[in-house]
Amino acid sequence: MQLLTQYLIIGLGGALGSMLRFGLAMMIDTAVTNPGATKTGPLFPWGVIVVNITGCFVIGFFNGISAPDARFILSPLIRQFVMIGILGGYTTFSSFSLQTLNLAQDGQWWAAAANVLLSVVLCLVGVWLGAVLAGQINQIR
Repeated sequence: MQLLTQYLIIGLGGALGSMLRFGLAMMIDTAVTNPGATKTGPLFPWGVIVVNITGCFVIGFFNGISAPDARFILSPLIRQFVMIGILGGYTTFSSFSLQTLNLAQDGQWWAAAANVLLSVVLCLVGVWLGAVLAGQINQIR
């Protein structure tokens, strides 16, 4: 029964994360879409980049703040719900990869390269900043 509970909790988190991803990415892409563009949708996947950066920040922070020796002790099930479920559904590296491939196949090599560079570098910075913030909070006792 415990394994079934884990699957259900992670699945619920994944559904929530996916809905968050869809809503935020759509909101950002709608805000930056060039109305005069000849292609449908955004010319550059800003929504996915923002989702990946914020997801990396949150996972870095949450991991640091809820680790066994950290300020907040959480059950393994809550950590799985947030880190595997919500953040697994929220972050979008599969979407990122497909959008990068589409940019490259459309001959937009600079946009494809910028998408890779911005996503990888800024997501690593996001994880680092989240971990730093968690470390600072853990110092407050």
